[in-house]
Amino acid sequence: MKRLLLASLLFLFACTAFAQDKKTIANVLETQRQAWNRGDLDEFMQQYWKSDSLLFVGKSGPTYGWQQTLDNYKKGYPDKAAMGTLTFKIIKINLIDKTNAFVLGGWNLKREKDSPGGYFTLWFRKINGEWKIVADHSS
Repeated sequence: MKRLLLASLLFLFACTAFAQDKKTIANVLETQRQAWNRGDLDEFMQQYWKSDSLLFVGKSGPTYGWQQTLDNYKKGYPDKAAMGTLTFKIIKINLIDKTNAFVLGGWNLKREKDSPGGYFTLWFRKINGEWKIVADHSS
């Protein structure tokens, strides 16, 4: 009986921890959205892994490195008008294990003359206790 109770408590703890991680990841994306909508690409990039191994895959193919990704964002979105207003639709946050998660979502920009949008997949990794994006494929 004690084993069953202990197993139940461990299961409950794991479910609670996973739920908290999902909420934290959703908050990371909300922090990004708010930074984008303020026109602050430097703050937007703080949610990415600051490493030369960061992978970003967009319409031009793969880009490696945090700084190169930031430089590409600044080139593609040189001002607030080009950035527009960003919204996300989070379709799924899947925790793979204690330190890895997969996110599937949609994005949309509302700008004066257009409203581009698409989908993204993100690989999050918990690094030094913080969830960071280590790979981003956006289309």
